[in-house]
Amino acid sequence: MARTPEQAEPEEARRERQLGELLGELRVAMPGVQLLFAFLLVVPFNQRFVQTSGFQRTVYAVVLLCAAFASALLIAPTAYHRVMFHRGDRARMIRTATHLALAGLAFLALAMSGAVLLVTDFVFGTLTSVLCTAAVFTSFAWLWFGLALARRLRR
Repeated sequence: MARTPEQAEPEEARRERQLGELLGELRVAMPGVQLLFAFLLVVPFNQRFVQTSGFQRTVYAVVLLCAAFASALLIAPTAYHRVMFHRGDRARMIRTATHLALAGLAFLALAMSGAVLLVTDFVFGTLTSVLCTAAVFTSFAWLWFGLALARRLRR
């Protein structure tokens, strides 16, 4: 029986590749969460922020926290890697970093969806904000998680 490329690859080389791929993926996600977090940090200093409703201020607080958690979770694999470097437990490091990255992406999806809710509610009102937020959240859920999970279930 023919071996797949993954089976032919030595275990340590495979783990090295997996870690490199994971850290590369995090480099793609980080600018988005950093940009969103920076935007959220300046929002309350805008003159129109005083015009927001109690609901909008609550959404803002939740979105700010989601963005902070996303930042922490997406940066955590880098710190974890540095602390665990040369400890001989690369397989666990990859599993842990993968879980942290997935949790970070989930919080990023919540933060971005919440930001859409905040802006659309402020600008357009309830119906438009609900429709836009549902569309954005569904898009993130499907594109970031659903496609891959559906593929895994089919295999």
